[in-house]
Amino acid sequence: MNSFNDFGLAEPILRALTEEKYVTPTPIQAQTIPLLLAKRDVIGIAQTGTGKTAAFALPILHHLAANRVRPQPKTCRVLVLSPTRELSGQILDSFRAYGRHLRIHSALAIGGVSMGAQVRSLLNGLDVLVATPGRLLDLIQSNALRLSGVEVFVLDEADRMLDMGFIRDIRKIVAKLPAQRQTLMFSATMPEDIAELGRQMLKDPAKVSVTPQATTVERIAQRIVHVDRASKPKMLSDLIQQEKVDRVLVFTRTKHGADKVVRGLNKDGISAEAIHGNKSQNQRERVLKDFRDGRVRTLVATDIAARGIDVEGISHVINFDLPNIPESYVHRIGRTARAGADGIAISLCSHDELPFLRDIEKLIRMAIPATGTASQPRPGARPPQQQDRNGRGHGRPGQQQRNAKSRDGGRNERGGQRNGQNRGHGRNDQHGQQPDRQSRHQVPHSAPSQGPRPIASTQPVGSDFAKVSFMQPR
Repeated sequence: MNSFNDFGLAEPILRALTEEKYVTPTPIQAQTIPLLLAKRDVIGIAQTGTGKTAAFALPILHHLAANRVRPQPKTCRVLVLSPTRELSGQILDSFRAYGRHLRIHSALAIGGVSMGAQVRSLLNGLDVLVATPGRLLDLIQSNALRLSGVEVFVLDEADRMLDMGFIRDIRKIVAKLPAQRQTLMFSATMPEDIAELGRQMLKDPAKVSVTPQATTVERIAQRIVHVDRASKPKMLSDLIQQEKVDRVLVFTRTKHGADKVVRGLNKDGISAEAIHGNKSQNQRERVLKDFRDGRVRTLVATDIAARGIDVEGISHVINFDLPNIPESYVHRIGRTARAGADGIAISLCSHDELPFLRDIEKLIRMAIPATGTASQPRPGARPPQQQDRNGRGHGRPGQQQRNAKSRDGGRNERGGQRNGQNRGHGRNDQHGQQPDRQSRHQVPHSAPSQGPRPIASTQPVGSDFAKVSFMQPR
């Protein structure tokens, strides 16, 4: 398909696309739209930025235009689930832009804001509801929403749902959906837990995966800077001042860490703002708007809050903390090099983060060029304290973290409440906590040799590697 006119979409939708200056479908759109118009269930492998929102929004709007039925009170005809408030807002904006010439009633159900307005928007029923799982369950439990009228269900960013601990909530939601429905699931990667969820949710699904002409790695100049943990704040300030930065997105592992980095940058005369789950929705929207408009050039974020950041013109991504989930590295650096542009990704790596670096290099099948000197532990010193997924310490390496609750997502972004759940593990241990991925990274007591840093193999590692799809285009 070389034109949106080839799909047979309703004229009001084509008119809106012309106004948006959309002419040629992206690969994910060309493959997905005909399948959805044919009422097939679909599993799509694609990252944010590939055009996948339009890939499912356009055929859904065509369905609503061709089947004008008044929704029942407290119900919705289309339900779209996404992991974060920001991404949910972007999805709703897309539905409203493409459906501007259709009389479509749509609304947003997210945490961080009053539930009263969301309850009122549901009173007369909706055509499209875009929601985060936590707030959706709150609305269901308060009898403000019934899912019996859902005709199309979309699960977006499924792998991130797994990272954030939403899988149990999703299973509860799916159990309340009618059996006769069309189901779409999109994910940037396909770990086994997500594949199993897909088998349970979808009926004879068509699988769509985008094969990029150039991967994220090829468009992004990556490098590692080895530095003592205590020297990271000064190194970050130096990098921002020395690099030719248009906009820079800095990643930390925790909310407290993000705020601390902002204070340090401000002290060094660099204007910066933070975005994370402890910020109110109004604060997050204001900071993101300032970043998008260029009033703020340095944004410090956690993984959860940054998932919905789709801003053009981000020239640099700096990992103040290396992620302990290697797939998160791919998502992080993918915030730059948008729309075919080039980008720069710099990661500050302290000695205790070397195991994370090894995992990242294995995943992307390349050694990241390094500068600086890896920090060395003092002779006879205790090994660095291990951390869980949320950056909190363990008493001993490998010890299970008793308090698996994270507060990153807030009350209504429940991913933070179950963030002890590990990617690829669906069973709790005998204490009710999830196995900690970090426990297999034991930091040696003795200082490493002074020789060259070993690099990752350029060959796929292990049989599980074939199950991972990554580096899709945006």
